[in-house]
Amino acid sequence: MATLLHLDSAVFPQGSASRDVTAAFVQAWREQHPEGEVVYRDLAAAPLPHLDIAAVSAGADDALRAELAAELQAADAVLIGAPMYNFTISSTLKAWLDQVIIVGHNASPDGPVAGTPVTVVASRGGSYAPGTPREDFEFVQNYLEKVLTGMLGAEVDFIVPELTLAHVKEEMAELIPLAEASRAKALDEAAEKAKALAARLVA
Repeated sequence: MATLLHLDSAVFPQGSASRDVTAAFVQAWREQHPEGEVVYRDLAAAPLPHLDIAAVSAGADDALRAELAAELQAADAVLIGAPMYNFTISSTLKAWLDQVIIVGHNASPDGPVAGTPVTVVASRGGSYAPGTPREDFEFVQNYLEKVLTGMLGAEVDFIVPELTLAHVKEEMAELIPLAEASRAKALDEAAEKAKALAARLVA
């Protein structure tokens, strides 16, 4: 029985593009793999404490850090909702990363998390794709790819719904068709990737 660790970090519980796409991923995962387990953490509703000197000093002996690290290590796959806030990830997701990555315990390219597939739903209000004016402001995919592969040795894949603010910002109204196309593509990718991953893990 495979286990999926699902993390959401969007501030808003409703109307969140990243939450909608992660929900679609989980639904497809469960349909393909009904006997599998899904462990869920809503980092916005139940935020973790920021890393402090006591937790750093204790490392894997810190109760919370040990719990989070064990939860991550036990997962056969990880799903992260990571919307962009101020060009980067939410502070709640950063807190989880700071707590769960423990030097001398799991922070190694060939450590206990190495090879674990991680799917990140990196939603954003505008577009930061290559060739766009704000390409250089993209610090969600760049950061998560580096930290998850470089420090944990995970296998990272991204789903990127863009232009999510087109429906609420008048100046972006002309981009609504592109936003809707991006959302539809993200939902399709979520279902496809979840099914493929579930099949791969039970093969």
